Amino acid sequence: MKIVIFAIILTLTLLDTTHSEDSWAIVGNPLVFVHPCNDTKKITISYEPGRSPEEENQYYVFFEMQFVINTKIVLRFDAEASVKLVHDSFARISAKNNDDFEIKFFKPSKGLKLEVKGPQNSGVIPYINYLNINTHQYCQNSSLGYLDDFIQGKKDHAETHRKNLDLKCGRRKIEYTELIVNGLPTRAGEWPWHVAIYRYQQNELKYICGGTLLSKSYVLTAAHCATIRGEPVVPDILSVVLGKYNLIGGDTDSQERAIHSIKVHEEYTQKFLMNDIALLKMKSQVQFNDYIQPACLWHRSAYDKLPTDRVYGTVVGWGIDITDQLSPQLKKATMPTISESNCIKKNPLFYSSVLSDRKFCAGLDDGTSACNGDSGGGFHVFVPDIPKDSSVNATGSWFVRGIVSMTIAKRNDPVCDPSQYVVFTDVAQFTGWIGKHVTDL
Repeated sequence: MKIVIFAIILTLTLLDTTHSEDSWAIVGNPLVFVHPCNDTKKITISYEPGRSPEEENQYYVFFEMQFVINTKIVLRFDAEASVKLVHDSFARISAKNNDDFEIKFFKPSKGLKLEVKGPQNSGVIPYINYLNINTHQYCQNSSLGYLDDFIQGKKDHAETHRKNLDLKCGRRKIEYTELIVNGLPTRAGEWPWHVAIYRYQQNELKYICGGTLLSKSYVLTAAHCATIRGEPVVPDILSVVLGKYNLIGGDTDSQERAIHSIKVHEEYTQKFLMNDIALLKMKSQVQFNDYIQPACLWHRSAYDKLPTDRVYGTVVGWGIDITDQLSPQLKKATMPTISESNCIKKNPLFYSSVLSDRKFCAGLDDGTSACNGDSGGGFHVFVPDIPKDSSVNATGSWFVRGIVSMTIAKRNDPVCDPSQYVVFTDVAQFTGWIGKHVTDL
């Protein structure tokens, strides 16, 4: 599919050339033109990127056709849509069977223009996936998702980042040649930055969450793992174990540390788990060994080294497996990130209410997921030393890209539904905050 971008720039000639509002030029948003139907060029979509979040999931459809009286058009989209006739002097539109739109012409017309909108404040763009004009089928095998990359959503936060990658972090000291829910087994030392977080509950120390070791003193986790009813817990009731592989039982060279202080993000809210991120400072530094190493903190330049445009990450943990029990050994599950639009389409009611520009979705439709007990653990992305290196023996570092925050529970069951996507806190949006509080990074 060919997408054409046409930039519109309007400049005002003004007498005052000082740098004031009066001398600003008016710059229009570029227009995007797409032919959504592979079998005809007479149907064109016009889309204007850069509009407000409430308006950026709407576009216009132009039909460059001669329509005779009594013409009938049946139109269908891949998501909920609102369709409006821009000129209603020759046709009427109605919704049929909850999915189809029907347009009937009571006068002939040399063309047709429609305004199409997705659900309000959802960020979902509806795409044409069925079109019938006077019993003739158009848009068969039509492309979808071609405007998703233009959706920006609400962006009220930005941070600068270091220019160079730290190559000392995120590297295993023990390598294996062998190659969570439906997760794969791991080996001791394979994920030396993964941390087990425990909390005293009724005089008993219980495992509650995972975390990621960032330095000798700090562990990164989800805010909801370190709070009760939205407020930070007393540090003394938390402890962490590093270098742990077996959830119950001993481990080689594991280390336990008490927590000195807890830093929960200032804008964390328990409802919908907004800004779900926290730092745990240990009372004493850990000693790095074969089973304990820090992960790298995500860096935007890492994108340039990834083998593909799609980001794949690995989640590890002792979370509930297919038997609905905590896994006795550490497991891993690899999954791709999912666009916000496709995530919302999966479950509009849930994902549209919890997603923000500081979160992202990831997952697969085959039951691969993070689950209860995996919260706080990292979404780890492998970044090769040689850019674009996708070989099996590629060397590189593991970067923490996200934090397991939430997923959808099964109906009438508090256990996660592995068929749904996982929502992660977007670490890339908090690297400045992390750098501000982690003193030995």
